[in-house]
Amino acid sequence: MTKAADIDRRAGVPPAVAGQFRPAGPLWATLIATFFGIGRLRPGPGTWGSAATVLLWAALSYQLSPTLRVPAVVALIILVVIIGIPAATQVCRASGSKDPQFVVIDEVAGQLIALIAVPPAWKTFLAGFILFRVFDIVKPPPVRQLEHLPEGTGIMLDDIAAGIYALIVMQLLLHFGLLK
Repeated sequence: MTKAADIDRRAGVPPAVAGQFRPAGPLWATLIATFFGIGRLRPGPGTWGSAATVLLWAALSYQLSPTLRVPAVVALIILVVIIGIPAATQVCRASGSKDPQFVVIDEVAGQLIALIAVPPAWKTFLAGFILFRVFDIVKPPPVRQLEHLPEGTGIMLDDIAAGIYALIVMQLLLHFGLLK
């Protein structure tokens, strides 16, 4: 029997559950970093994190007056980044991985950035989602270089940069009337 199974048995964890999901780091950090477990969905946890963000922002933005949408999304982005960096750092350290795939709070921040000043409509939300995912996957310069920053900072900043690229393209599409 493995050492982990011995510990699980002594802790009263049934053998069928032993070795299953264990939080990587403090519970608060795991909840934030995985966006309340969405990062555990397969395949493509980053895509799930982005999709959940778009759906939640869509639901919220329809409830807000047009004058409050931009300040609200910017406030959310700031909050996500301030809480996301230490949460991602804690989970990164606990998991022993430089950028664990189940950490998706970075996708939340980047996806929200892509949706700044986007009128609430299914076409704009879909375009913002696709643009962010493309820039997050392709990682044009300097996005890839930002990944090399330490721990939660690197995890978050590359997606923030991808979100900025998506925001620029989105605003160009809106400006030239290509998304009506």
